[in-house]
Amino acid sequence: QVQLVESGGGLVQAGGSLRLSCAASGRTFSSYAMGWFRQAPGKERGFVAAVNWSGRTTDYADSVKGRFTISRDNAKNTVYLQMNSLKAEDTAVYYCARSLSIYDSRDPARYDYWGQGTQVTVSS
Repeated sequence: QVQLVESGGGLVQAGGSLRLSCAASGRTFSSYAMGWFRQAPGKERGFVAAVNWSGRTTDYADSVKGRFTISRDNAKNTVYLQMNSLKAEDTAVYYCARSLSIYDSRDPARYDYWGQGTQVTVSS
């Protein structure tokens, strides 16, 4: 059983920064791509960013490209989401998830394990 635990959420003013972390249990972390998704009140869960198994390939939603950076440290079984220039519309619960394979994907159905989520609130 894989457990994913997110941390780093909170309240920040527009224009500020936050760094989310997602710690994974298990020995096979480096064998899977990882992704970040978010869900705002009344909206469906949507793709934010993903990174392949090695960390060399990343993908971003257009809405966060240039502001957010996803990275991973396989030695620490951790994936990160650095969020800069935050906007009010970034307010959501952020979830990390483990992909079914080494390849990153934007499709939530391609992820099998999910964290409990961390709240990010950006005040304008």
